[in-house]
Amino acid sequence: MNKCFLIIAITVLMIISAVGCSNKGAQGTLVPLSIEFDNIAGEQNLQLGTGVYRNAEGETYSVDFLQYYISNISLTRTDGFTYTVPQDSSYFLIREEDPKTRFANVKVPEGEYSRLTFMVGVDSLRNTMDISKRTGVLDPAGGMEGMYWEWNSGYIFFRMEGTSFAVPATIDAKQRFRFHIGGFGGISAPTINNIKTISIDLTAGGTALVKKGAHSNIHLMVDIMKVFDGPSQVRLKDHSQVMFSDYSASIAKNYSTMFRHDHTEN
Repeated sequence: MNKCFLIIAITVLMIISAVGCSNKGAQGTLVPLSIEFDNIAGEQNLQLGTGVYRNAEGETYSVDFLQYYISNISLTRTDGFTYTVPQDSSYFLIREEDPKTRFANVKVPEGEYSRLTFMVGVDSLRNTMDISKRTGVLDPAGGMEGMYWEWNSGYIFFRMEGTSFAVPATIDAKQRFRFHIGGFGGISAPTINNIKTISIDLTAGGTALVKKGAHSNIHLMVDIMKVFDGPSQVRLKDHSQVMFSDYSASIAKNYSTMFRHDHTEN
């Protein structure tokens, strides 16, 4: 057993132990709760293929394709109790072209929840799990719209494609840009790790009051313009084809800032 595999195994055991501890004391029937990922561009609704947007560098662009994975969801109540959604029920593929996928539907114990935590991407445990245990939106043979690298045996966490006059025609004749961001840290040797954990305080926009006979929806706005204008300023003229490369870390760091809690519907 090599050292990296041992580290992953130990990490998995720690995660399982942490989930057990955080869920200890959960009582009563689990109640449905939804988390809505509403993709926007600045102050506008994101329009695939037709919307034209401008980044901080003054480059205009259109988005033709947008998908990303949300996983490992947990919620914290105002009394400090944290409930972690079981992993097998905690993987969602948000597809802009399909409005039904904008909702991550989970079940949690009753209570008032003031914090939401989730990952953008697919954790190392599931990336390395036997293929028979990767079902639903994680099934490489299913309808996951090219969100898996066969050559690299790993998931694409975030995929955005579009066009821009800023893309040099010498790079792509149709001036297309492609951001295919993945990387879970590797198995036998360390590689890029672009898994991002997002933690959002729900207090200002309204806590989620989860109870039987009612339905709460945590409404998040997801601003794709942050992909270009986050901690790093992304220039399409310089970085139009970003995949499994060091620069992918800059894109991942940027998209980790695109989630904002707007309100909660109780």
